[in-house]
Amino acid sequence: MAPRQTARQQQDRETTRIEVRPRRLGLLVGGSGLIGGTIVHYFKKNVPGVELMAPNSKKLSLREPEDIRRYCDKYQPDFIINTAIAAINSDAQLAYEVNYLGAIQLAEIARKRNIPFIHVSSAAVMPPGHDLDESRRLPLTARMSNYAKSKLMAELTLEHMGRHGGLDYTILRLAVVYGKHDHKIQGFHRLLFTIADRSMPVLLTSRGICHSYSHSKKLPPLIHYLLNNREEFSCQTYNFVDQKPVELAELILTIRSYLDLPTPRRIFVPYPVAKTGRTVIFWILRKMSRIGIDARLPAELMFMENFYQSQTLSPARLLNSSYRDPHAEVTVISALPELIEYYITRWQHFRLLSTFNEEFYRPDNGLEEFRQAPELLLEKIHRNRYTV
Repeated sequence: MAPRQTARQQQDRETTRIEVRPRRLGLLVGGSGLIGGTIVHYFKKNVPGVELMAPNSKKLSLREPEDIRRYCDKYQPDFIINTAIAAINSDAQLAYEVNYLGAIQLAEIARKRNIPFIHVSSAAVMPPGHDLDESRRLPLTARMSNYAKSKLMAELTLEHMGRHGGLDYTILRLAVVYGKHDHKIQGFHRLLFTIADRSMPVLLTSRGICHSYSHSKKLPPLIHYLLNNREEFSCQTYNFVDQKPVELAELILTIRSYLDLPTPRRIFVPYPVAKTGRTVIFWILRKMSRIGIDARLPAELMFMENFYQSQTLSPARLLNSSYRDPHAEVTVISALPELIEYYITRWQHFRLLSTFNEEFYRPDNGLEEFRQAPELLLEKIHRNRYTV
């Protein structure tokens, strides 16, 4: 017969049960993108007390409200992060259903469950200008691009749900995003690719045009902090950008210098000339499509006017909060060497660069010996105990 437990032993057991807490479960939508993928990696590596689910579009489609409801009923998340977006050149239906309706459906589930909702937005909702604070937004009109219109509507509805429905939300507004591990060539990475491929002979901008930049690696620690400090950050919008903006011409010429290329030359193309050139290219591409050749202009050229207009966002609100950026010293300029090494190596591997020096930034890992003298490489690896 087992001995009876003392009152102290019973109390210790109950205290132990109270202290053991279940892991928090989060839902991230948009995990296949640069921002979403970076957040998933951060939580997996640095936040052992949280499991972050990032279902693909086959398991949870923002265009299917029933998918969202069923998934959340099944897994009961403790918070939701939305980084999903339709491509910037998407048609009205896709932008509306993904960027707006999808975001609002996620927010409504968060509201009903009384859990935090973190929404990643875009500086596309803001006008051009310098040192723009969070209150500066474009007026909502039918003439806006589908992308900007849908992102702006999402922000406005989230604020309405916070005021009138009790939604616990935080909006993080990003500018030009840069970072590693982006499998798509878009935004900043399109600029880098264009220079590396020597497709930009001159500067498609004007002197003094500056933009703000957002580092994808800086975002996950902030989101982690926001989730643990809801009282301060609930129902707030923050510009999430590096502290100092960068002149576009300086960025382009710095990339050129790192790549040791002769182009683009320091010749500034006036906007009317650049706009005319874009119109001509669009006309040629339409003609080519009629004979069965599918050629498309990069989506970023839809927003060519942004190359000729400054847009810098004020980081003051976030800087004045209790959050401290652990990577505050990192900027798009200081990050260029590692970004160039990563992307040039990747694009060379997939043979995407047609004119670039194939030996640039190639690691000395025995590849040339593998090509030219495999027997010598094999002997060296065996001699070095299976290391190159």
